[in-house]
Amino acid sequence: MSKVTALADAVARIPDGSTLMIGGFMGVGSPHRLIDELVRQGKRDLTVIANDTARKGVDIGKLIAAGAVKRLVASHIGLNPETQQRMIAGEIEVELVPQGTLAERIRAGGTGLGGVLTPTGVGTVVADGKPTLEIQGKTFLVETPLRADFALVAAWRADYIGNLQYELTARNFNPVMALAADHVIAEAGEIVPVGVIAPDQVETVSVVVDTLVAKEA
Repeated sequence: MSKVTALADAVARIPDGSTLMIGGFMGVGSPHRLIDELVRQGKRDLTVIANDTARKGVDIGKLIAAGAVKRLVASHIGLNPETQQRMIAGEIEVELVPQGTLAERIRAGGTGLGGVLTPTGVGTVVADGKPTLEIQGKTFLVETPLRADFALVAAWRADYIGNLQYELTARNFNPVMALAADHVIAEAGEIVPVGVIAPDQVETVSVVVDTLVAKEA
C-alpha cells in the first residue's frame, strides 16, 4: 500500500511545538523540501534534534532564520553565525552534545534502551547535573535516550511502500533517527516500484516509515 503524500499535507501534520529529529550533516543528507515547507507554513516553537544547523540560509539554517526553533539539541551549531547570535541573545535554548553521544542517545531512544554509559564529557561541563557510574574503576556518564514526535529523513531512493536506501555519507543520522520518532516523514530523490530496491539494500524498512513525500511534478 502506497504511503506517498503531497508535501504540504505531510508537513501540515506537524503541529507547532513539536520535537523534530532532522537528518543530515552540514546539509548533506538533509530533507531539503521538508525544511522549506516547514518555513513556508510558518511552523513555530519547534525543538530540533540534529547534528548541526548547517550554514546561514541553508537547510536547518532556514528554520533558524525563520525563528521557528525554540530549542536545539545538536553536536555543534555548524558554520551558522545566526544560531550563535540567537543562542547568546537567549532566543534559542541550545544543548550541545558530543557527536557520538548524540548518535547513541538517539539509538537508545529507537531501541528502547534506558540510557547510554559513556566516558565522554566526564570532568567537563557536559557532566553537570548528570548521574555517573563507576565500572571497573572507570567513571561513566549516564546519558538519557532521545526521542521525537517526528523524524524528517532524506533518502536516495524509496519504493512506494516506504523502504529507503541512502547514498554514501548522506546516510549519516537518517537511519537511526527513523527509529526514534513517533512519526517518520521521508523524502527521496526518486520513488521506484516495489522490488527495485533489493532486500539487502534496504537501510530503513517500510514498517517504520509513516509518510513518503511525493515527488514534485
